[in-house]
Amino acid sequence: MASEQRYVRRLGAWRAVVYIAIALTALVIVLGGVLVARAATVGQAAPGFSGKDSQGKAESLAQYRGKYVVLEWTNRTCPFTKKHYDSGNMQALQQEWTGKGVVWLTVLSSSPSHGDDGYLTAAEENAHVEKVHAHPTAALLDSSGEIGQMYGARTTPHMFVIDPAGKLIYAGAIDDKATTDTADVKGAKNYVSAALTEAMAGQPVQVAATRPYGCSVKYGE
Repeated sequence: MASEQRYVRRLGAWRAVVYIAIALTALVIVLGGVLVARAATVGQAAPGFSGKDSQGKAESLAQYRGKYVVLEWTNRTCPFTKKHYDSGNMQALQQEWTGKGVVWLTVLSSSPSHGDDGYLTAAEENAHVEKVHAHPTAALLDSSGEIGQMYGARTTPHMFVIDPAGKLIYAGAIDDKATTDTADVKGAKNYVSAALTEAMAGQPVQVAATRPYGCSVKYGE
């Protein structure tokens, strides 16, 4: 009888462990769902953010309500980024669309822990912008990675387009030529320009999401 009672107690303990494990698994799934829901999703409101730019000015998505906004994740050491700057393609896009009233924000999410691999101080970024003749509205310094992780930015470049109502209407690659060859810029389909052109004409964005290509964003450990 005593042995049977011990068996019942053990069985009860194991059942309790199993129930707790099931409950914890369910909690992880629910929390995971919440985290996914908070990520940037095309067709939904773009995550709000705030931060400082390389000029020391406060920047936020809210202050640009009523305007189209482009977010460009960048890293000057990445060959995929260099492809678009060495060819003059990125500067031309920045100049074209800011000239049409679009807000263009380059975002630097590289952590200081990666040294020279994308991390720049404000002074270094300002010097780089001048050197390559870039034309963004501002360059956001996101060394904490908070904004990048909020949007799920994975590569440099990784592009996002937000409409005047604050809705994300495009996310993904800059174009359809996932190479480091500057010669491939010519003739490539530029998804950012296409999304802006279509949206500004009151048309639906035909290609609203693509797989981004480039170097990984160098977040902190």
